[in-house]
Amino acid sequence: MMTAAQLALSDNPWRFQPHPEVWLVVLVVVVSYIYAVRVIGARVVGSRPYVTPKQLRAFIAGSLLLWAASDWPIHDISEEYLYSVHMLQHMMLSYFLPPLLLLATPLWLFRAIVGEGWGRHVVRFITKPIVAGVLFNIVVVVTHIPALVNRSVSNSPLHYSLHVLVVLAALCMWMPIISPDKSYQLSYGGKMIYLFLMSVVPTIPAAWLTFAEGAVYKHYDIAVRVWGLSVTTDQQLAGAFMKSGGSMFLWSIIIFIFFRRFIKGFFKEQTYTPLKYQDATDAFGRVSAADPQK
Repeated sequence: MMTAAQLALSDNPWRFQPHPEVWLVVLVVVVSYIYAVRVIGARVVGSRPYVTPKQLRAFIAGSLLLWAASDWPIHDISEEYLYSVHMLQHMMLSYFLPPLLLLATPLWLFRAIVGEGWGRHVVRFITKPIVAGVLFNIVVVVTHIPALVNRSVSNSPLHYSLHVLVVLAALCMWMPIISPDKSYQLSYGGKMIYLFLMSVVPTIPAAWLTFAEGAVYKHYDIAVRVWGLSVTTDQQLAGAFMKSGGSMFLWSIIIFIFFRRFIKGFFKEQTYTPLKYQDATDAFGRVSAADPQK
């Protein structure tokens, strides 16, 4: 049996819990990127720079985000106490991490990873907008099935496997938007329509969570309540994260694409010059001189 001290510790949601497996994964990602840049990049590119400063910053940000989303305290709170934090974790892994990873990947590295054989054809197929969109949304729906969620949060291998699935599906979903190889990308208008559709489907499980009565996920119906959030409030907050947070992020990209494509250079293309007061008085003076009756 557990002692009183051990019980008190288990009821403390903020107790530090080390995750060496997460540290190992992040270390492998960082070392692999460094090796790819310094060794493969030197062979393929031949001359520096092998990556741009923008790509390097995106990789650093992506690595930090991967570590933050998978380690203490976000991982532990999301796995043991709050489904809303679980939802935030999935948003970090599906909406924020994949674009950073794609931005961090130079074209030569992308081509080296994809290859030229059957792997390239598989990647080309699963990253087609319709296929990628359907695949991503299926994963979103499946990872919200109560039975699967309740089992995964108490089974670390299954939990991490679902995270890998979420990231891979999200990478496919983001490829038509921000692929290192522009031949995979949609047109500006296509990107806007695609992102709009991606923002609609997640609202279905989000609405279900928001208006559900009682505890949808029994695993989170526990006595210890972080920040005093009830089970119902926790579920509603999770739905808000999924519906509002995800939609706002995607819509911000749609607005950015619109202004970059259709408004860029608008003011530079205008040929008019501001009308000054002296110009106006001179014009009226010339009219008056030409027609004294006015």
